[in-house]
Amino acid sequence: MQVAATLVLALAVLRKPDDCLTAPISPQNGRMTTTLVTGANKGLGKETARLLVEAGHTVYVGARDEARGRAAADELGARFVRLDVTDDSSVASAMATIRADGGLDVLVNNAGIAKRAGAARGEALDGPSALEVFDTNAVGIIRVTEAALPLLRTSENPIVVNVSSALGSFWATHEPSRPASRFPAIVYGSSKAAVSMLTVQYAKAVPEVKFNAVEPGITATELGGGGVESHPGRPAAISAQVVARLACIGPDGPTGTFQEDDGELGW
Repeated sequence: MQVAATLVLALAVLRKPDDCLTAPISPQNGRMTTTLVTGANKGLGKETARLLVEAGHTVYVGARDEARGRAAADELGARFVRLDVTDDSSVASAMATIRADGGLDVLVNNAGIAKRAGAARGEALDGPSALEVFDTNAVGIIRVTEAALPLLRTSENPIVVNVSSALGSFWATHEPSRPASRFPAIVYGSSKAAVSMLTVQYAKAVPEVKFNAVEPGITATELGGGGVESHPGRPAAISAQVVARLACIGPDGPTGTFQEDDGELGW
């Protein structure tokens, strides 16, 4: 099985949109909810941003590529902020922009990559590729979250959503009924296991902010290279629903959990 199938595996069950995507959004501190979605110029991040704009959030489309990021933001009715999660100065500049505009309530750590190598397009397992994947998928979450926490702490209902994967779930990769148990993803899966542990540890260390990980499902995106048509899975617009649901939980919502379409997923 090519890595295209291994990098986006999860439960492919469609769920109805959550009520929080259709109910009125309550203002926080006299303003509407402000959300940053990283890696939001395409795919899952863009569709998550679309749903949150429709739900009434003020959304920042974070993207490395300014032209693509601005185009996505214009299409969605969102704001653009240049953000490279692997660059400390880029992250600091993005947060300064958001702070100047009024602050932040919700952070969706969506930016992620996978690396392929060879004619068969299998997963790249060389050291530099592994470091690049971990720097984006795991260390990038630390960079952005640490920079965002001063802003989030001023919100009445601060939320962080970390996009993870069943490929990083010890339970799912050992459960024969789950697709993740049948496909190896050595570097990508390990990086997503790190994302899940970061979620648990941040939830313990920063209890005033709600941290949850989410498994978006088998999704047709450009992850790892190639066009959307070369990847298996459902449309990103469907998978984005569970991400957006976690991004608009209320003050009594969960923290320190791993969620998917049908509810909690085993770590």
